[in-house]
Amino acid sequence: MPKAVKSLNKSRAVQAGKSRVVQAGKSRAVEAGNLLAGFLIALLAQAIAIPSAAIAAPREIDRIVAVVNNDVITEYELKGRIEQALRQIEAQNAGKKAALPPRQLLEKQLLERMITEKAMMQIAEDTNIRIEGLVLDRAIARIAQSNSMSPEAFRKALEGEGTNFDAFREQIRTEMTIARLKEREVDNRLLITDAEIDNYLANATQVSNQQDEFNLAHILVLTPEGASPEKLAELRQKAEKALSELKAGADFVQISAAYSDTQNAIQGGLLGWRNEGQIPSLYAVALRDMKMGELSPVLKSGNGFHILKLIDKRGKNVQTVVKQTHARHILVKTNEVVSDSDARMRLLQLKERIENGVDFAELAKLHSDDLSASRGGDLNWLNPGDTVPEFERMMDSLKPNDISAPVQSPFGWHLIQVLERRDQDVTQERKRLEARRAIRERKSEEAFEDWVRQARDRAYVEYHLED
Repeated sequence: MPKAVKSLNKSRAVQAGKSRVVQAGKSRAVEAGNLLAGFLIALLAQAIAIPSAAIAAPREIDRIVAVVNNDVITEYELKGRIEQALRQIEAQNAGKKAALPPRQLLEKQLLERMITEKAMMQIAEDTNIRIEGLVLDRAIARIAQSNSMSPEAFRKALEGEGTNFDAFREQIRTEMTIARLKEREVDNRLLITDAEIDNYLANATQVSNQQDEFNLAHILVLTPEGASPEKLAELRQKAEKALSELKAGADFVQISAAYSDTQNAIQGGLLGWRNEGQIPSLYAVALRDMKMGELSPVLKSGNGFHILKLIDKRGKNVQTVVKQTHARHILVKTNEVVSDSDARMRLLQLKERIENGVDFAELAKLHSDDLSASRGGDLNWLNPGDTVPEFERMMDSLKPNDISAPVQSPFGWHLIQVLERRDQDVTQERKRLEARRAIRERKSEEAFEDWVRQARDRAYVEYHLED
C-alpha cells in the first residue's frame, strides 16, 4: 500500500502537535522547569550514591510506527497483531507445521490493515457509532456459546492459547463497529429494483452455470485512487508475485496473510458459498472455466488486483416445497410500566375471553402492540425461519385453531393462533428472494471495497516503522 501524502492533513497534524505544546501555558512551563531542576538534582544524587553494578539493564520503550490523522499505532500494538496473526495461521493448519510468511512482509501488510482500520474507526467515532460494553459482552457470549463454552471458560481458553483477552475484546468491538459503519454508509443506501431482479432471473435461466454455487477464497491488492502508472505496475507485480508463490505450492492462508488487503486476510480471505449473481461479473467470467482447487489469473478491477481460488462447486437448481403456517397473534410489549408478569397475565385473560367466544381478531385490534393489529393480528402465510425461534417453536407445536399459552420473545409476549397449514412450492418466490439477496451482496461488497479505499486515501498517514 502506498504512503498517503495529503498536504492539508499534514499541516493539520503538524499544527496539532504544536498546539499541544502551546496549551500548557507559560506559567505551567516555569513550574515544570522548577520541578525538572529539582528532579535532576535528586537523580544526580542517586546516580552518585548507587554503584554502577546495581544499575538495571535498559528496557525497550514502546514507539510509534505510524501516525493516522490525529492518532497513532504503536509498535506494541503491531507486535500484538502479528502474534495473533501467526497463531491464527498455525491454528488453520490444524496442528501441522505452518509455512509462515516472512515476518517483515507480514509486519508491513498488517500495518497497512491497521492503518485502514484506524481510519475507519475514526470515521465511526466522529459520526457517533459506538459499541457499548453490554452489547459487546453479549456478542462475546454468543461467540463462546458457538464454541460450546461459557464466557468464563472461553476467556480461559483464549488466555491458555496466549491471547490477551482485553485485546481480543477490543478487536471484536472494532469488527462490530466497522460492520455498523458498513451498514450505514453502504448497505442502507443500496437500492434493488424489480427490474434488476427480473434481469438477474432472466440471465440465470439463459446461462446454465448461473444455477451453480461457488465456494471461494480471495486475495486483493488494493490500488489507491488516482494511482500513477508506475504505482499500478508495482502493485500488479506484487499480486503476480503472490500468484507465483501460490502456484509453487505455498499455502493460500499464508499468502493471503502476507499479501492481501481484505479484512479477513488472516482467515485466508474466505468468501464462502456464493452463486454467480452474488459475485462481481469479473469473478464470474474467470470462474466459468475453473476447476475445483484452481487459481484464477490476476484480475484487475477499479479497486485493485484480485486472485481467486475455487474451493468447491455445487448445483442449485432444485424445487423448494415448504410447510407454511397461516397464523395470527396478539403482542403485548413490556416497558417501564408493563412488566413481564403483567404482560403474561393480560394475555391469559385475553385467552380466557377468546375461549369463551370473543373474536380473536377483535381483541387483537384492541390490545395488540404489533403492526398487524389493524388486520386482527393476521400474519398471513409464514415460511420456516420467518419468525424468531421462540415464536416459531410455539407456533409449530399448535394444531389448526389451537391457541397457545403466552410465549415470550425479544419483542414481548405473544398469544398465537394457528389458522391452517399447507405444503407450498416456493421455488419462484425463493428465487426472487435469493436474487434480491444476491444482488444486494454483490453491490454491497463492491461498494464497501470502494468506500474503504476512499477512506484510506483521505487519511493522512506518516510511517515510522523503519525509523
